[in-house]
Amino acid sequence: MVSPFVGLETERLNKWIEEKKMSKEDIIKEYVDRHDITQYKQGVDYYFKRNEIVKRNIYKYTNDGRKIIDEDATNNRMASGWHKLLVDQKVAYLFGQPLVFNSKTDDDSAVESVNEVLGDNFDDALPKLATNASNKGREWLHPFVDDRGEFDYIVIPAEEGIPIYDNTNRKELIGFIRMYELDDGTEKLELWDDQTVTYYEYHNGNIVLDQSNGDAEQSHFEYNGTGYGWGYTPFVEFPNNDDRVSDLTFIKDYIDVYDKLIADGANTLEDIQEFLYVIRGYEGTDMAEAVTNLKRYKGVAVDSDGGGVDIRQGEMPINSLDSFLDRLSDNIFNFGMGVDVDSDKFGNSPSGVALKFLYSFLDMKASKMERKFSKAIRTFLWFVCEYISIAESKTIDYKDITFTLNKTVISNERDAVEMAQMSKGLVSDETVWEMHPAVRDIETERKRIEQERPVRLSDEDE
Repeated sequence: MVSPFVGLETERLNKWIEEKKMSKEDIIKEYVDRHDITQYKQGVDYYFKRNEIVKRNIYKYTNDGRKIIDEDATNNRMASGWHKLLVDQKVAYLFGQPLVFNSKTDDDSAVESVNEVLGDNFDDALPKLATNASNKGREWLHPFVDDRGEFDYIVIPAEEGIPIYDNTNRKELIGFIRMYELDDGTEKLELWDDQTVTYYEYHNGNIVLDQSNGDAEQSHFEYNGTGYGWGYTPFVEFPNNDDRVSDLTFIKDYIDVYDKLIADGANTLEDIQEFLYVIRGYEGTDMAEAVTNLKRYKGVAVDSDGGGVDIRQGEMPINSLDSFLDRLSDNIFNFGMGVDVDSDKFGNSPSGVALKFLYSFLDMKASKMERKFSKAIRTFLWFVCEYISIAESKTIDYKDITFTLNKTVISNERDAVEMAQMSKGLVSDETVWEMHPAVRDIETERKRIEQERPVRLSDEDE
């Protein structure tokens, strides 16, 4: 098979290795050593509320000036879920509904084959890819053919995948290193190009060929006893944005300040006593005794010359704290490009214009991912169509297959229905169907109308 994206990747990868004047094992080790997963880990940590605040310690100084952890200090470590909230909003907005495939040439057979090969799991894989890419900046999807000869795919975590690009064109993937650890602690590595995969593992700190499952170098897959190479390195990148950075990048400092203020506020509330007694001219010498007398006898003996008891209550500047937290919340929504669903700002039944404005930032952010994911899905469809050409001896042009991302957005359905009615006759029926909130799948709606048409004509004749 020959990929339409790039060609002769194996030759270019081998030439590139020769130019490096290093063994494949040394090159793999060099790439692995340079592979920084710090950004990937941080985004995932904040998604699961493992924010910086959970690692915070409170310190004190000893009499000799040493700084040590204060084990007795009140230390609430309350992590907010801001990052998860904003990521889930974007993912649900883009992939809350199943992807709909169609054909430019109305080839229903081709669409049926694609849907059958992908199965229902693809609609679960897309939200997972979107969530992981939002956390890490990118994620990978690996198409393969299993031992039964069936097409399948698996999400490869960004921290486990290292792309190798052509030096002259950073867009062309000429190789891919996959590294992972088995349950028994064995570290495995795989080097993929457009035709073969070579298996390695760590042994005593060195990278050596892995022949535990036969030859170390094998074709991408076998079908009916014949080995095949895809013609393209079988890893599809799903980037979050042009810069391949996490959504956390733009709001992390605001989240950290928010968490600190919430935690400090909780600490202060716990530390403030309900009442503070100021005793002047107490005749005793033991403070514990004075407190006991106050609780038991509701009084203490004091000096007649200026003695007395004042009761004071500790206070926290809660209004100032609330005001600043509100400002931080607004900044997190704005810089995180999310939707603040506070109904006080738009009322209980906002118009379509107000809702469109409410979703404007989220739509801008989601559009970047949609553009990147659409290109990735298109690349992935090439693998699907290539498999169909082998398994079903059916030729399908992957460019003929179209797909629609049905964004999930709260809308004023009355406005949408009225707009659809007003547009009838001005635009095509299909466009009207797309505008109508009750229509989820254009092809299904068209078939339903065609089925109802003979019944309607019969009723009119009667």
